[in-house]
Amino acid sequence: MGWLFRRFGFASSVASKSWSEPEVWSPQHALNLAGGFMDGAPAGETERIENDFESYVNMALKRNGPVAACMLARQMVFSEARFQWRRFEQGRPSDLFGSPELGLLERPWPGGTTGELLAHMEQDVTFAGNFWATIADDNGNLGRAARGSGRRIVRMRPDWVTLIIGSKSKDPWALDARVLMIVYEPRGSRLDSGPRAEAVRLLPDEVCHYSPIPDPVARFRGMSWITPVVREVEADISSTAHKRNFFENAAVPNMVVKFDKDADEDAFDEFVAKFNQGHRGAWNAYKTLFLMGGADVTPLSYDFKQLDFAATVGKGESRIAAAAGVPASWVGFSEGMQGSSLNSGNYNASRRRFADGTMRPLWRMAAASLEPLLVLGNSTVLGDGRSLWYDTRDIAFLREDETDRAEIMRINLNAIDAGIKSGFENDAVVEAVRDNDVTKLFGRHTGLVSVQMQPPAPQEDDQAQRRSQEEAAVRQTEAAIITSLTDAGFELDSIVAALESGDWGQLAIDPVRQRQAEAAAVGAERATEDPPPEPDEGGPPGGRKPPAADKPEPTAEEGGDGP
Repeated sequence: MGWLFRRFGFASSVASKSWSEPEVWSPQHALNLAGGFMDGAPAGETERIENDFESYVNMALKRNGPVAACMLARQMVFSEARFQWRRFEQGRPSDLFGSPELGLLERPWPGGTTGELLAHMEQDVTFAGNFWATIADDNGNLGRAARGSGRRIVRMRPDWVTLIIGSKSKDPWALDARVLMIVYEPRGSRLDSGPRAEAVRLLPDEVCHYSPIPDPVARFRGMSWITPVVREVEADISSTAHKRNFFENAAVPNMVVKFDKDADEDAFDEFVAKFNQGHRGAWNAYKTLFLMGGADVTPLSYDFKQLDFAATVGKGESRIAAAAGVPASWVGFSEGMQGSSLNSGNYNASRRRFADGTMRPLWRMAAASLEPLLVLGNSTVLGDGRSLWYDTRDIAFLREDETDRAEIMRINLNAIDAGIKSGFENDAVVEAVRDNDVTKLFGRHTGLVSVQMQPPAPQEDDQAQRRSQEEAAVRQTEAAIITSLTDAGFELDSIVAALESGDWGQLAIDPVRQRQAEAAAVGAERATEDPPPEPDEGGPPGGRKPPAADKPEPTAEEGGDGP
């Protein structure tokens, strides 16, 4: 319980008092009566974190399992993101792109990575509500002056940072009050009397300040998510101590051993010593208990089952997980591992709630807070309208979200296709689907209808359409006539002239085709008149007749004419 004395910013050297002392958060506490500690700062013109950073780390992280589990669940997913630039075009973000300036986030310090930087941011925010960092170089320059070699990001321990607040009216509570300076004091504490290192003073635009949960009673600092459930953390620590004591005391309920009224005091002391030696501690549990005459055992407490210990602890774990923004089922808490919580649909819904309701807002705020570090020494980085954004495309935890995003894209494309086929302008349909606003289609119809997007034919064009159809029929008939006359041997030019003039007397035979036709006719006639002779039997090959032999001319008696 002593760590609560440092919960609101008290030094570790403050000694804890007896239980009768007023609670540390009470206005009657001596430290609060000393002035100003409830605000986490001694005066209104400064602000520091409200809790003691080391106490939260030592008690909540290193000695409490539920807090450590929630912080690690947040840290493991949070540290997976990368950072890229993006611009806004017509009010909508463009594609992500990189630049050499982002190398400072990719390698924030020698051997460091973006994931380690984000892990430090998550740890400081969990246990202090704030993360501060600036730029340093090898020459010892800080902030805007760090332009030498070895430029790197340096973390500023949150409990050593003080915000100096001021306004034109010199009233730190005025509406125009703002942070004038950020002071970093190593080993600084309001109640420490030892020597301090020299304070470093930086302007607000030289420092990254990441505080995702604003403190409602402060103006510029953040608040740890552990603070609202600090009582639950204390109760969980107490339950752990109760469980430990239970096992250290024989792992059975506490009891009273009564003796006879005439028992000797020395015998009583000897019995107690032997009893504790033989039965006290978890290793002596369940041993048989032997009692002397007149002794009687009466239990004084209940066991875990009678106390419903698991349910009591589980409720506290669930409240801690709720404050961290982590579903109980994702960190293995008993309340989240029962009933319908493990159903596939509920489990995926819990994962999506963690990603969309916790991680994405943290990434968005982290990107905005880290952006000033990239501007230091290069004021032209943001001159083209770019801004720092987070890139989740390589995060395995969000892989199922990519499937959902692809399904949404498919639905949007179907909607765009339907809008275009309905006759709306392409760009108007895309804008309406992108912004989920059908009013952007008002007055943006093209006047085109049907799937082919053909313009509707007006009534006055019906006659022209019929004339076009008639002309097409005429042209088709003329083409058939030209084909027929050409096959008949007429010259093409004469055919066209005859069709245009309507005078068929202009038809002329094509001389080339005429000669070809005459030659074909002569050949056919000769083939008909002189068929090739048939060869004689036993005649010479080729069917030719042998030449006639010389013989005398026939006489008159032989039927000749005679000389």
